[in-house]
Amino acid sequence: MPAPPPLPDLVLDPIVRLALTEDLGRAGDLTTDATIPPGTEMSAQIRARKPGILAGMDAAAYALKLVDPSVSLDISIDDGGKLEPGAVIATLSGSARSILTAERTMLNFIGRLSGIATLTGTFVEKVAGTSATIVCTRKTTPGHRAVEKRAVRCGGGTSHRYGLDDAILIKDNHIAACGSIPEALKRAHAYAGHLRMVEIEVDTLVQLEEALPHKPHAVLLDNMDTDTLKKAVAMINGACKAEASGGVNLDTVAAIASTGVDYISVGALTHSASNLDVGLDVA
Repeated sequence: MPAPPPLPDLVLDPIVRLALTEDLGRAGDLTTDATIPPGTEMSAQIRARKPGILAGMDAAAYALKLVDPSVSLDISIDDGGKLEPGAVIATLSGSARSILTAERTMLNFIGRLSGIATLTGTFVEKVAGTSATIVCTRKTTPGHRAVEKRAVRCGGGTSHRYGLDDAILIKDNHIAACGSIPEALKRAHAYAGHLRMVEIEVDTLVQLEEALPHKPHAVLLDNMDTDTLKKAVAMINGACKAEASGGVNLDTVAAIASTGVDYISVGALTHSASNLDVGLDVA
């Protein structure tokens, strides 16, 4: 799966601008202003300290652009590329003050998003050879959903819903408040229109049997063991997409994929990924 294109500046701007504002505060970069004379030039390299998959260069590049568009940024490895320890990701040349001021925000985006891409890539490797696709969820850092979901794509996964507004997913609490699975699906189909997907979460095969006659586009099979998942996939028999969710980790994902489900949603991709260690070295 090819890496996604960079996010548009319009999407990146509020995310990156907030990060820079948070770091610069009310008085700017006191350390750099105190120690680096105006006009000082430098060259530096962003390097990987650990192996992984790169993501976040679009956000990092935009951070540098906001700080000082005159600083040159030569990217050596594109998002989605494999990283080895010591690999040069990018070279920066220009104002020392600007580079040092932008450094931490740039590295924060690269480290966080590369961590997500790397974890995603590991999950994707675990299900290789099956029909299952790894997808992320809405369990994202508030305000960072666009960049985190792009990072998942850099790692070879894809996205579940981006938000509440792009698909209908009827979960257990919706069913409880609505009264029944058939009534929830009836209302959802009437509301959705012809372009919106309708998915329903079920916890048991009895609930699945109740849902299928009402033609959901997808069924979320929640917290089912592998034997139950196999039975659920057989019951669905291609009538809609089957998604497994709950209890998914690197030790269980291969067995879940072997049941024949179409999608496996993994909240951990965005809520539990460790940062990938990257740093900036003065050349």
